[in-house]
Amino acid sequence: MASGLYLGGVQLPFVSSLRVYLPRGAYTTAEFAHLKSLMDPEQDPVSIDASELADSLNRVSLTQTHPLPTPDEDKVRVLTLPEGDVELYAPSQAVARSIAGSAELLTGHMEHLATLVLTQEQWAQEIEHATAAPALGMPLQTRQSTWGIPFSWFTLVYANDRMEVVEANGRILTVRIQVPLSIAAGRAERMLGMLAAMAPELDLFAELEDLGHWLAGFGDDGVVELDYGPVANRVHPDDSPADVHMGLQCLADGDFTGAAAAYRRLANRWMPIRQLARAN
Repeated sequence: MASGLYLGGVQLPFVSSLRVYLPRGAYTTAEFAHLKSLMDPEQDPVSIDASELADSLNRVSLTQTHPLPTPDEDKVRVLTLPEGDVELYAPSQAVARSIAGSAELLTGHMEHLATLVLTQEQWAQEIEHATAAPALGMPLQTRQSTWGIPFSWFTLVYANDRMEVVEANGRILTVRIQVPLSIAAGRAERMLGMLAAMAPELDLFAELEDLGHWLAGFGDDGVVELDYGPVANRVHPDDSPADVHMGLQCLADGDFTGAAAAYRRLANRWMPIRQLARAN
């Protein structure tokens, strides 16, 4: 059932993730004890994907509306790279991320839609209940995007970085690209410097600035993982990292024709996917 449910995710909103895996030393004793309590000895990345999808479907199918996840839905992914035996950890922090997302939703331009789902009082009760979850003060190690991957994420990776392609029944379930945290942060910093000199007015500049601040909060020991999720079946093999890097380099060199060509390739690849968000 789990594998079938996971495969069913291709018919649901495509969700992609950017994760930071950290070593044991990055956590306090209490924080790591909490992470250990969330781990299943039999888990693997695909089983966690299936479990997270099942939890999400369960929330939207409840007869009583409870949009926020519960603490038992938090998961912890464990990564061990082939060149070492050190385990790295990336908690999903679904509860903490949902609290932050709810606060943003209720104070933004979508507030009127949020109150069609729950009243302000009900939202307050849901958030108050969620804040009772443990370890909410830990920095968020996961970011997610639906119906496409932000172009800023592609600045962190190259095609020759470590890559895992997960397949089943002739379908690509996901592609995961992993790069040392210090290298990813350095790439973001270089790209940000190029944009600051050439095109600070671009939305990508603000996205990269935010991304750089986020990565800087974790130090140098760790691994960044770009997890395409089910959208990988639509785009793999994907030249987006190369196109983003090439486009920014062209901007820095004053080659606006080359930059425009790189952007057209990106738009042709991702616009049809983003348009699915508005399909019925």
